Amino acid sequence: MSDRTLPPQKKMTGMFGHPVAENPIDRMFDAVYAHYGLNWQFWKCDIRSADELPAAIRGAAALGFSGFCITVPYKIAAIPNLDDVDEDVRIIGAANYVTFDGGRMIGHNNDGKGVVKAIEKVTPIAGRRVAMLGAGGAGRAMAVEIARAGAAQMTLITRRESQGTEVADRVTRATGVPGAWMAWKGDVTIPEGTDILLNATHLGSAPELEPVPMDWSSIAPGTTVVDVITNPRITPLLETALGRGCKVVDGVEMLVQLAMQIFEAWTGIAPDEAVFQKAVAAALAE
Repeated sequence: MSDRTLPPQKKMTGMFGHPVAENPIDRMFDAVYAHYGLNWQFWKCDIRSADELPAAIRGAAALGFSGFCITVPYKIAAIPNLDDVDEDVRIIGAANYVTFDGGRMIGHNNDGKGVVKAIEKVTPIAGRRVAMLGAGGAGRAMAVEIARAGAAQMTLITRRESQGTEVADRVTRATGVPGAWMAWKGDVTIPEGTDILLNATHLGSAPELEPVPMDWSSIAPGTTVVDVITNPRITPLLETALGRGCKVVDGVEMLVQLAMQIFEAWTGIAPDEAVFQKAVAAALAE
């Protein structure tokens, strides 16, 4: 028998969603793991239907994953397959990452916390009027956390009334901040006096780069425009906003902020933000 000491087994983490090909999160996490000398790896898993999601989640537990992220369109559908969820998930109604505690899978949500940190690097949220396009799993988390950060009012602009009114009501119940729904019909006209506009939809993502249909005459030059899309970093929405003199917040900055929190929850290491910024820039070949 050989006396050679075998290396420790690589710890696995990952992300479940569909589609996931354009997301740089795996390259970012792997670079950060390497920086901190961790024998960890991040697997980006394309789960093609909600019917396959329960098996994928059970598989993560069976394979010994140390944690995983959940992205569109499964942030709500994943919850019944977990052993427990934290208070944020109970309030928001969606989960975006999972930790393991004694073999039990615990759902968490820091989507909104990441976007709040990213926005507040550019403009304060307290006292501002906010409009959001979309109200899916990420959007509902952002709406609640932005309201918690002191927004004066939150308008949800969606094509489905039931979705928009449900999230608007959730914002009001959870935070006391007035939430309202507005129908998305044709080119979006945002409410007068809006200070911060967020796109929480897939519109603008690679490879299609489908623009968000906007009535740009309703957007004042002083508006801060925020996009959740990570690839490309400057989406068609943000490119137009920059051209009109708006401040912008890109989805990569949000990804960095929430990924730092997830990394610490999984590893117990408080990371240096510069390490994550360098890793994501390399992943995007910037």
